[in-house]
Amino acid sequence: MIGKLTGTLAEKNPPQVLVDCHGVGYEVAVPMSTFFNLPGLGEKISLLTHFVVREDAQILFGFGSAGEREAFRQLIKISGVGPRTALSVLSGMTVADIAQAVTQQDAGRLVKVPGIGKKTAERLLLELKGKIGADLGHLAGPVDDAQADILQALVALGYSDKEAAAALKSLPKDVGVSEGIKQALKALAR
Repeated sequence: MIGKLTGTLAEKNPPQVLVDCHGVGYEVAVPMSTFFNLPGLGEKISLLTHFVVREDAQILFGFGSAGEREAFRQLIKISGVGPRTALSVLSGMTVADIAQAVTQQDAGRLVKVPGIGKKTAERLLLELKGKIGADLGHLAGPVDDAQADILQALVALGYSDKEAAAALKSLPKDVGVSEGIKQALKALAR
């Protein structure tokens, strides 16, 4: 119903913000990743939103990127995961981190998020497998093309996604493609 809000940032009270849109103030719950990237009070802001209507409340959730909003929508589709839990997951992990945890089936990363236990983490991984890793990797934000090329090359050489991702973590962020492949292969050979 309400897909996007553009207005002036009137208040910041984590995890809520108040966006003034031509005299109408919208209270919007945002993940901490979005909250930390907000401009100062009185400045123009634009948030993608998801509107939740319940029997006892109408809540507007806001996101700084399409990837965050899509991850939120995938999370709330899972049985036992409500909007508050989904917001907590997005506050504790980036979309790229969630996608990587799902791809690697790493429940340990999800358990570190407050409010997520072992069973919930395992359910998240099971339900999101094939949905979030592939779909949201490109929406997570600016992805380094060199790192994507290195990852793709390692997978093409026969390494699993998990092995390739682990080797990629050990590389410097600004490494070139050919040098990155060489360093990753050395790391994998150990």
